[in-house]
Amino acid sequence: MPYTKEIFEKAQAIIERRKADAENAAEAKRRMFDSLEPDYKKWKNEMILSVRDVIKAIDMNPLDSPKFIQEQKMRNLNAQQEIKLLLRKNNLADDYLEVHYSCPKCNDSGVDGSHLCECHIELLKKLAFDEAGEKSPLKFCSFEDFKLEYYSDKYEKETASSPRDRMFSIFEYCKIYAASFETSTSPSLIFSGETGLGKTHLSLAIAGEVIKKGNKVLYNSAQNIFNELQKDRFSKNSDGQYEALILECDLLVIDDLGAEFPTSFTQAALYNIINTRINLCLPTIISTNLDHKELEEAYGRRIASRLIGEYSTLYFSGTDIRQQKNED
Repeated sequence: MPYTKEIFEKAQAIIERRKADAENAAEAKRRMFDSLEPDYKKWKNEMILSVRDVIKAIDMNPLDSPKFIQEQKMRNLNAQQEIKLLLRKNNLADDYLEVHYSCPKCNDSGVDGSHLCECHIELLKKLAFDEAGEKSPLKFCSFEDFKLEYYSDKYEKETASSPRDRMFSIFEYCKIYAASFETSTSPSLIFSGETGLGKTHLSLAIAGEVIKKGNKVLYNSAQNIFNELQKDRFSKNSDGQYEALILECDLLVIDDLGAEFPTSFTQAALYNIINTRINLCLPTIISTNLDHKELEEAYGRRIASRLIGEYSTLYFSGTDIRQQKNED
C-alpha cells in the first residue's frame, strides 16, 4: 500500500519516541536501583570492565588468550548473577533493569534486517486509516442510544410481525455481529429500508465496536467514497492511497448507497469494491433505501447479483424516526 510523505514522517516520529521512552524508562529504573542498592554500581562496572578487558587478548600469546577470554566471560556472568540476586532481594524481576521495547523484534527501530518491521507497517496502516477517517463523518452512534420504542408494536399481516419485533431481532443480530467480528469470517451485510429507520445508526454502532477491537474500519457515504475515488484516480498528485484503504480495510461501511449521482465511473468503482473485497474475504456493510429490484435497476444485474448472492440482507421497517423526534 502506498503512503504519503507526511504519514511516513509521522510514523518515524512515533517510532523514535517509542524507542526514546523505552530507553529513558530503563535508565530511570537503573538510577532508582542504584540509589537503592549501592553494590549495583560495583557489579555493573564489573560487567563493563570484563567486556573491555577482552581486547587485551589481542596482544597475548595465542596459547594464553583463550583462557583469558573465558575468564572474562565468567567474570561477566558472575557480575550478572550478582545483579540478579540484588533484584530478587528487592522482589524485582530479573529483567527489571533491561530496556523493554514495545517491539522486541526490532527494538523500536522500525527496521527488521533490510526491511520495514511489521510494527512499522502496522503503524503506517493505522495512520493512513486515521487520516482517511478524519475525512469521513466518523461520529459513532452506540447500541445504548438505539431506542426500540420508536418502532410500532402493531402486528403487520404482510410481515407476520410488528416493526418493533423485527427491529429487535435486527438490533440483537447487530450486537452479536459486532461482538464476534472476525475479518475473515464475518459476513457482508445490506441494511435495506426507507429513510430514517436506523440503518446508519446501527452501522455506525457496529463500526464503533469493531474499531474498539483494534480493527481498521472505514466509514463514509457512497457519494463521498466515489468522489474520493474519482479524485484518487484522476488527480495528477494522487498516490492511489484512498482506493487501497477502501479495498483493504478490515470493515468497510458504505452509507446511503443509491443516493449518489449514478455514472459509469460510480458503477465501475462499486463493482471493483464489491468484487475485490469478496475475493479478499473482507466484510462490507452497505446501507441503502433500495430493495433488490431497485439495486438491479440502478447498478445492473452484475452488481446486483453480487450483492444479493454474497451479502445477507436485513430489512428495516417502521416509520421515519427523525420525523417522530421532530414531532415530539
